[in-house]
Amino acid sequence: MATILITGGTGTIGKALSKFLTGQQHQVIILTRSLQRSGTGTPGVSYAAWDPAQKSIDIDALQKADYIINLAGAGVADKRWTKKRKKEIVDSRVQSGELLVKALQENTNKVKAVISSSGIGFYGDDKKRSTSQPYFKESDPPSDDFLGDTCVKWENAIKPVTALNKRLVIFRTGIVLSNDGGAFTEFKKPIRAGIAPIFGSGDQVTSWIHIDDVCRMFLYAIANESIKGEYNVVAPQPVTNRNLMLTLAKKIKGRFHIPIYVPSFMLKLILGELSIEILKSAKVSCHKITDSGFQFVFPTLEVAVDDLLKK
Repeated sequence: MATILITGGTGTIGKALSKFLTGQQHQVIILTRSLQRSGTGTPGVSYAAWDPAQKSIDIDALQKADYIINLAGAGVADKRWTKKRKKEIVDSRVQSGELLVKALQENTNKVKAVISSSGIGFYGDDKKRSTSQPYFKESDPPSDDFLGDTCVKWENAIKPVTALNKRLVIFRTGIVLSNDGGAFTEFKKPIRAGIAPIFGSGDQVTSWIHIDDVCRMFLYAIANESIKGEYNVVAPQPVTNRNLMLTLAKKIKGRFHIPIYVPSFMLKLILGELSIEILKSAKVSCHKITDSGFQFVFPTLEVAVDDLLKK
């Protein structure tokens, strides 16, 4: 049994991961800025205070940890990308990484490894918009757009832990399918009303992953000392946006749905610069993690959706 310190533990991934890890008999400590509003009574889960903007962290919690999972960061798709919001997105990630590094440098601890989140926004748009195009791999260079630059800063903020002889794993996560928040819950809303919205041309490739496979991959990284460096957290079979939405519609409504294409210009009017991410195409490879021995429970969209809809 290990003690695992989680930042960003109240988000979609963090909540599912905490439940999964305690189910595997691990102890979880969630770092939160809102200690007074944190949940209580969950077996195996406790809470400790931190505030990256104020450079404060509960040292006692840090010193109890065998592993750190860093998920902290303001939601990329939660609000329009104003200048202020873009700064929040970057600062929340960089400040979190820097605070963890500083705390580990300045305090005795027993942390064996740090598993830190990043995103497939690292790679940018593949332009060709076809499932037959080459995959993005972990060795590919970053995009020069906002998210690409953000991911580089995010990853660089945590990398100094390697100089402290800590094993570092960086997970570049795709679109996570979960019933408890995120894109999947938003996709279901119009479909339940009989409308299957297809964004832009619908040809853009979506690299997705089931939340349970995300959780299993984090535990896999903790348990396997050979896992280090960057890994893409995506399922083996990416799909186009059209395929994604029509598969969901068929599973939820059968034949009783109407596909509606939402033009790119309309998305831009509604979402501003954030629409770039909705329309972006990214075919991302999971071969590095599967070559290491990891096996997906939900390798195809159909299997993943069937599982989520029955819960």
